[in-house]
Order: sequence, then C-alpha cells, then structure tokens
Amino acid sequence: MRKIKRLGLMLGLALPLIACGQQTQKTPKQIKKAFEENYQQLGIQVKDVKPLPIKGWYEITLNGNQIVYVDQNVSYMMQGDLVDLKNKKNLTEERLQELSIVDYKTLPLQDAVTEVRGNGQAHVVVFSDPDCPYCKRLEAEFAKMTDVSIHTFLLPMDQLHPYARAKSIQIWCQQDKTEAWLDWMRQNKAPKTIAACDTPLDRNEQLAQHLGFNGTPTLVFPNGKSSSGYLPMPQLQEMILRNQK
Repeated sequence: MRKIKRLGLMLGLALPLIACGQQTQKTPKQIKKAFEENYQQLGIQVKDVKPLPIKGWYEITLNGNQIVYVDQNVSYMMQGDLVDLKNKKNLTEERLQELSIVDYKTLPLQDAVTEVRGNGQAHVVVFSDPDCPYCKRLEAEFAKMTDVSIHTFLLPMDQLHPYARAKSIQIWCQQDKTEAWLDWMRQNKAPKTIAACDTPLDRNEQLAQHLGFNGTPTLVFPNGKSSSGYLPMPQLQEMILRNQK
C-alpha cells in the first residue's frame, strides 16, 4: 500500500477530474494493459477495471482489494473516496463492501486446522497468528462455545511476530495439529519439536492477500461476510449464528 501511496503522490493525488476531450473511449482491457505496463516495476496486479460515471475515468481494483482511479490515458491516478454528491452515495465504500464478500465454498479448508465443538453445525473460518494476543483471547471465547466448527488458517505475521512462522510450522507438522493448536493458544503449551514438513503457510498468505485481509484475527462466515478483531461471548456466538446464511 505504501508503494501505491508514493506513486500517487508522484502523480498528484489532488488533481481535478478532467474530461478527456473528444478522445475515443478505451475499453477496460486496454486500461488494464496500459496500467500494468506503466507500473509493472512496482509489482502491482490488476484484478478488475470498470468505467466510472465520469467520462474518461476508470476504477481499478488491485490485489488486496485496493481501489484507485485513473484517466483513460493512464497519465493520472487518484486514491480516496469517490462520492456521488447528487445521490449522496460513497461509490468507493459501496464497491469495497462488494469486494469484501467471500465465496466461502471455495475456501481450501484442507489448509486449515479444524476444531469441531458439539455437533459442529455452525461454521466459521479464522485467519490467526499463534503469537497474536487478540487471537489468543478469541480462542478463549471459542472454548466457551458449543455446536460450532472452527476452521483456522495459520497466518503468521512475520513483521510483527518473528517467531510465529516457526511456531506455525511446528503446530501444523504435529500428528494431531488441532490438539497442538489448542494447547498452544488456550493453555500456552508449546508443541514438541519435530522435523519440519510441507505446510500451507505460503498458500494461506496468498489467500489472505487475495481476500484483502492484512491483520489477525479475521473471521469469515458462510454467508461471505467477514469481521476483523476480537469479540467476547456472547457477541461472538451471536455473530456466527447470524451470518450462517
């Protein structure tokens, strides 16, 4: 995100939305190609391009569900909220809400640590870091619940917690990874040291980036909605049950 901000500052974030005269309107495919060619040195990946109600300007969605706006020559880029003053709508906010919906059925639950409590009828996905204090607090609340299946994607935040990746590897490689995860998160009992194995940690990181998640804990519900941060019981249980469908 810092790269985008620096780029935006170079191009001038405060530039007015200038119509592009009589030039032929370009297609989203052309805009995508021009944007990626101009800024490929930053490693930016374009997910989607849509024309705006403002002639000659386009909305570009980048990986991580970041939104920027460019003119059809891809000479100027802007960031920030785009507001429809006439209809009193924040177009950027509405678009971000659309992008935040997760196709729950496509989540690779085989890459998650799963705990089934009671009949396991309700489901929730959690992106969690073994050294995240709020993740541990959340686990303490899960321990009070019944009839829920909790699918946890290990997501060590290396910059914040330098030992979290090593712990995640040890937890995943245990014969009973669920028991190892719960022992550590709820009892502070470290897993025994064993040889490293293949893990889904890199895939989990890519998945989180694709979904636009950049912190832990982050919860995802079967209806596609998501929530960031710690919640106590019974608010946690109420949110899970409310967002099953």
